[in-house]
Amino acid sequence: MLAKSNVFDLLGPIMVGPSSSHTAGAVRLGGMARKILGEKPVEGTIFLHGSFAKTGKGHGTDLALLAGLLGMLPDDERIPEAPKIAKERGLSVNYESVDLGGVHPNTVKFDLVGQSGGHVEVVGSSIGGGTIVIHKINDFEVEIRGDYPTLVILHQDLPGLVAQVTLLLATAHINIASMRVSREKKGAKALMVLETDQTIDQAVLALMRTLPRIEQAMAIEPL
Repeated sequence: MLAKSNVFDLLGPIMVGPSSSHTAGAVRLGGMARKILGEKPVEGTIFLHGSFAKTGKGHGTDLALLAGLLGMLPDDERIPEAPKIAKERGLSVNYESVDLGGVHPNTVKFDLVGQSGGHVEVVGSSIGGGTIVIHKINDFEVEIRGDYPTLVILHQDLPGLVAQVTLLLATAHINIASMRVSREKKGAKALMVLETDQTIDQAVLALMRTLPRIEQAMAIEPL
């Protein structure tokens, strides 16, 4: 049986820069962090781990991560101008080297603040060929690759809430491709991440937000 693959596995990404991991993957990581923040970022710190910290600047990783935060794609010819564009758009970013432990060498942590004051921390890795994995959103463990429409729900850990969410999606004819729930502890805050086969429209998202004890619900479109 052939393993499941995507266009990045077969051809490699169309990109600006010398390394798919350090440039194309880095742009996608920045783009995913922007999507998870859910608004235009205005300030933040980018913590570079491992290979990203040691050789990333020479490969343009710093420019690529910033370009992703600005909403650019890996083939955008403006990536080398990302610092100038960020300044024009009011985005201020600092870079720091950090040891994030036993993670992939091409790993980054974003600490971002949005234009309305929203805040998020996102940890993700570029694992080769432009493929990425988001490992953490704030204090919650996740696994998001950006290949499917993704629903992220912050909620209270209560019996029956997962069933209500899945029933609402089923009623809207949205099929769940994968699902993961993590929590701080029993009865505390929890994070539900669902990848779906169909786009999650705003009407479904609005209904989701009316369910009891849901604090935040966001729909992330695939990269």
